[in-house]
Amino acid sequence: MPEVKLYEVTKPYIETYCSLGEGPFWEEETNTVRFLDVEKQELHRVNIDEGPSSHKLIKKLDISIGCTADIEGNDEEFIFGGKYGYGIANKKTGDYRWVKKVWSEDEIKAKKHEKFRGNDGAVDSQGRFWAGFMFDPLVEEMRSDGAVFRLNPDSSLDRPLSDICIPNGTTWNKTDDTMFFADSPDKIIYQFNFDPKTGSVTNKRPFFTMPKDNKYGENAVPDGHCIDEEGYMWTALHDGGRVLRISPQGEVVAEIKLPTSQITCPCFVGTQLFITSSGGGGPSGDDGKPVDKFAGSCFLVDVGVRGLKRFKFKGGEKVEGGKVDGKVVAE
Repeated sequence: MPEVKLYEVTKPYIETYCSLGEGPFWEEETNTVRFLDVEKQELHRVNIDEGPSSHKLIKKLDISIGCTADIEGNDEEFIFGGKYGYGIANKKTGDYRWVKKVWSEDEIKAKKHEKFRGNDGAVDSQGRFWAGFMFDPLVEEMRSDGAVFRLNPDSSLDRPLSDICIPNGTTWNKTDDTMFFADSPDKIIYQFNFDPKTGSVTNKRPFFTMPKDNKYGENAVPDGHCIDEEGYMWTALHDGGRVLRISPQGEVVAEIKLPTSQITCPCFVGTQLFITSSGGGGPSGDDGKPVDKFAGSCFLVDVGVRGLKRFKFKGGEKVEGGKVDGKVVAE
């Protein structure tokens, strides 16, 4: 077994008290990070050069957003996977419009669009935006008929993965022939053979499985993750109070201990990891109270390696649907 390098973070970078902090995304050109509170339906931003005092709540939304990505040729907006499907939002104001609904007409008749929401996702090397959709804990009990959708640059939509409970951490390796993906309750990060030309994923198998001795906590599960330029994965452990660095062979080689339990997602900011968390009080909290002192905070730690570049969605600004009076309208 390799020697495990230890990092320890003792205080937050920003005390944000997110109910479900998620989706950190580094905008390298401005050295700012945007991130989300999925349950409080908020879009946040912080300028890393200016420090924690620059943190701003950009917008209190009327929908939840689970993940975002930049758009090729459009520096003013980002694309997101949200409550009902894919949308595009203004980076500075948070104003948004819908691009693509994801559920079929039959699924909408069954109210699936109301009972589910977007969660984690990412853009692949060909500019396709993969986004996972899961049951919405605020309105629905846990169920395993979620899915991962893929919005292609021509605005067509695919459903590569089905029968998902809580989709997290969609990434690709350095050679772009393997996709990683976690269904968190399984306590497994899976790997698939990936064909970048077609986007097909095959040969699902475990990449990393949580230890059976519960060394990171009985309820610890893999949450969001990112890949560094050396090909190693950094994965958050929700209810584990850690981020683990995992080798391409699936072995833990480093561990970041954090002063809160519900770690959700890391993203690279140069050689630093910006890390979100949940449990800071809100709709699904413990009677609205934080689960611990720094729950829902954001953290920043230098790990001495940069991340793989994040690809941009190549589909532009085409709008095929929208929302009127709070209701989704047809495409």
